[in-house]
Amino acid sequence: MSALIIFGSFALFIILNLPIGIAIGLSMLTFIGITGDMPMSFIATNMFTSTNSFPLMAIPFFMLSGALMEGGGLSQRLVNVAESFVGHFTGGFAMVTIVTCAFFGAISGSAPATVAAIGTIMYPAMIQRGYSKEFSAAVIAASGCLGVIIPPSIPMVIYGVATGASVGNMFMGGFGPGILFAASLMILSYYYCNKNGYKGNGLGFSIKRVIQAMKEGIWALFVPVIILGGIYGGFFTPTEAAVVSVVYGFIAGKFIYKELTLNKIINSLASSSLTVGTVLIIVGTGTVFARVLTIARIPDLIVNGMLGISDNGIIIIIMLNLLLLIVGMVMETLAAIMILGPILIPVAAAAGMSVVHFGIMMIVNLAVGFITPPVGVNLFVACGITGLSFEKLSKAIIPFIIVLIIVILIIGYFAPLTEWLPDMMNR
Repeated sequence: MSALIIFGSFALFIILNLPIGIAIGLSMLTFIGITGDMPMSFIATNMFTSTNSFPLMAIPFFMLSGALMEGGGLSQRLVNVAESFVGHFTGGFAMVTIVTCAFFGAISGSAPATVAAIGTIMYPAMIQRGYSKEFSAAVIAASGCLGVIIPPSIPMVIYGVATGASVGNMFMGGFGPGILFAASLMILSYYYCNKNGYKGNGLGFSIKRVIQAMKEGIWALFVPVIILGGIYGGFFTPTEAAVVSVVYGFIAGKFIYKELTLNKIINSLASSSLTVGTVLIIVGTGTVFARVLTIARIPDLIVNGMLGISDNGIIIIIMLNLLLLIVGMVMETLAAIMILGPILIPVAAAAGMSVVHFGIMMIVNLAVGFITPPVGVNLFVACGITGLSFEKLSKAIIPFIIVLIIVILIIGYFAPLTEWLPDMMNR
């Protein structure tokens, strides 16, 4: 009965097209109002305690950092560096997009932000060189997913808050899958571009041009080194690293590249504040949702139900991937992590997966949700940048989704890809 009330009311509010955070909160109010099992103050108290978290403070600072660096010209310089390395290959500008998204993902931690920052630069450049609109938009949308896989990653921070997993270990665990993710996109892009005759920049590889691009973009390249080096070197926590990145981004954009104007600073603060407010509502209500589910013993029903189908680790991982892919298609990523993370960990443990291994697999699955209809946030952002219809882009993105599902299976069944770096760094 409890499960019917909770999930039934939640589904109803989603159908009514309410924002995900509001839908979660109202479903909790409905459950408490009907059952009377707990006081209404339970919601307010738990929302406050869940957001009163030091690790969670990393989110607004990483968001602000990414916005300041985009406004300060760092993203353009990352594009120039990537082009100097891979721009001469067949399909070079598609590869530049992928590599730059990987670099920018190590700054912003957000998939939609990565699509917006890099897409506005790379889409016109790709169209100018004869790439089709559909392929160009699809590459940008798919590459944007690297924003949440390459550390630092906002969903990884949320997963750590929801499950108690080490955020530092999650960041380290994301490197291997992130590189595999990027490499698979580059291989697919090369095949497609070679088939359709999309060439590189026609300049050939030049050490001199590489050195020049790196010289001009050295301050942008230092960002992931400072953030990740500081975390793994034990100099500061992920939250402190986020604060350092804001200060660094402001100094680089304002005083070194001199492109960060007062108007851009104000816009960065406004856009970051709006996004952070949305995220914290989802985190707060999602935490309450997860705790109410636990009190109602619904996680036990889900775990027993999945394990009742099979106790074979291979089958369990397939079921988890299918569930997460479907959830990613219809639910906002951070809400899905807050609700499902604590519930599914026992199921993943039954398949022999560690908390970090499952967390990375979960986030990569949900990252694919950024490019799958009907939610597909990256698709909507890419459509806004390119003017392409949602239907055309949804069709063009299908080959990328297929390749990324193969990547997900590799991540799920090959634990060392995720765990080797955390294990090595923690020795």
